[in-house]
Amino acid sequence: MRFTKDHEWVRLEGDVATVGISKHAAEALGDVVFVETPEAGRSVSKGDSFAVVESVKAASDVYAPVAGEVVEGNAALANAPETVNADPEGEGWFAKIKVSDASQLDELMDRAAYDQYLATL
Repeated sequence: MRFTKDHEWVRLEGDVATVGISKHAAEALGDVVFVETPEAGRSVSKGDSFAVVESVKAASDVYAPVAGEVVEGNAALANAPETVNADPEGEGWFAKIKVSDASQLDELMDRAAYDQYLATL
């Protein structure tokens, strides 16, 4: 699992990356009440806003940590947005992206580096 400074995580399986928000981000948002995930077939560039998460505190964009084509949005979140709070780094994923350049993951932080980054906030 790799992380961005914007608190997205990405897990690569083959050439498909599963993307969500970190536990830290989910806790900072508070109770998630709405999630908008991307449609399959949408092309995204690294850094593009591709999903939205709304909580009782705020609405936030979710940014693509890698470029590629969305192969699946997590439709289950429409009816159960609280999944993002309950399991942000598991079942609370936002999208699966067929990665166009896997080397982009090398630019992201591993868990230890992300934890160190969080300590600076």
